[in-house]
Parts: sequence; structure tokens; C-alpha cells
Amino acid sequence: MDRSRRNFCLGAGAAAVGAAALAAPPADAAAARKGGDPANRWAMVVDVRKCVGCQACTVACIMENAVPANSFRTIVSTYEVTEGGRAGTAMLPRLCNHCEDAPCLPVCPTGATFQRRDGIVVVDNTVCVGCGYCVQACPYDARFINHETRTADKCTFCVHRVDAGLLPACVETCVGGARIFGDLNDPGSTVSRLVRTQAPKVLKPGQGTDPRVFYIGLDPNLEGKVEGTPTLWRPSARPHAHAPAAKEHA
Repeated sequence: MDRSRRNFCLGAGAAAVGAAALAAPPADAAAARKGGDPANRWAMVVDVRKCVGCQACTVACIMENAVPANSFRTIVSTYEVTEGGRAGTAMLPRLCNHCEDAPCLPVCPTGATFQRRDGIVVVDNTVCVGCGYCVQACPYDARFINHETRTADKCTFCVHRVDAGLLPACVETCVGGARIFGDLNDPGSTVSRLVRTQAPKVLKPGQGTDPRVFYIGLDPNLEGKVEGTPTLWRPSARPHAHAPAAKEHA
């Protein structure tokens, strides 16, 4: 997390703590907001061998969810890797991991961040006070404070599309077919089959969050990574707020 973002979160948290205490809903109210069909457990498998770093997923997400400038709900970070004296590029698509044991949930003072019965973690921005505690708690750097709404924002697996029987926008637009979305509880789904047969990895397994975003073909050196250089932005363009400007290549 960059210093300006962390400072903003800390300042916002200090200012909002009093309001958070007043706004905190009773436990039964929080439970009543949990939606989704408990028969489903939505998850995503990312086959990084098929990712070309085109950022179509990033753009689709921005357009679908009206993500403000200099923020992202999903992005593809790129890394220069060296193996056997040869240099190459590795892609790491990133988004909220919709963890089974999500660390963003217990730190939310108002219950604005909650997990639906189908596993999707969402934010109720009518209750969120923008304290930023969840932003700091997320080990995947997958949350940000939306500077337009002044509330926490993140990937929701395009929950509005999922509820309508559609795929998340990033999955539908992935030109390489690297992103696969489906129900882990359905043994016949592609996601369920891939998790059973391909032994995919997760990011930061030591955190014990039990993520529901899985990676096939992930370089072991990237398991602990959550930051990188996005391929979409160039020095001539406005740099991304949460990642360094891309380097020019000869």
C-alpha cells in the first residue's frame, strides 16, 4: 500500500471512529443483509498461462462498475522474472479474493462489509463511514476508498450480474479465457473440476484467509506478491494511484 493511501486511511479512520460507534447496527440487522443462495459458493479460477496482460478485464470492470479514475477493482500486474539466466514477464491478475475467513469483516465497525450466504463479500455503502479499517486489513491490497462516494470499494464478482445469471464483466471480456467463474458447490462446474484436478494455488497462503480466487500456473515467487507494474498505463498517461507507472521497453 503506498504511503499517501495509508495516510488517508489512517486519517479517515480517526475522524470516523465516533460516527462508526453511533452507526453500528445490531447483529440481527447485519445478518438480515446477508443475501445470495446458500446452495452456491461462487469462486474464480485464473489460469495465468493464458493471460496476455491486455487489461481487457480492467477496462471492462471500470466500465461495468463505474470505478473512479486512479482506482481499480481488478487489474493485471506484470513482473519481470529471471530463470536460468533468461528474463521474461509474468502476469498476475488481481482482485478481491472473497475469502472464506475474510479479515476485512471483523474490523468493520458498522457492519458495512459483510459476506453473503453464497460467499461473495460486499460493501453496503449506505452504512460504510469510510474509516478505511478494511482497506488496511486486506492482505491482498484489493480495497480502496472511493474518492467519489467516500466509502470502501472493491471487486464484488459483479454481484448484480451474478444475481441476474450472468458472468462477471472481467470473465466475459477475457480474450484469452484466463478467468473462469462458477459454483464450487457444483461438482459439475468447470471451476469445481479445475480446483479438484489442477491443484491451483492461492495468493499469500500463510495468511490463512482461505481465498476463493485460485491460480493455475502461478510462479511460486509471486504467491506473496500483490503489487506490480500495470501494462495499461504508460509514462505519458496519468499514473495509476496504487501502482508505479509502467516502464518503457525498447
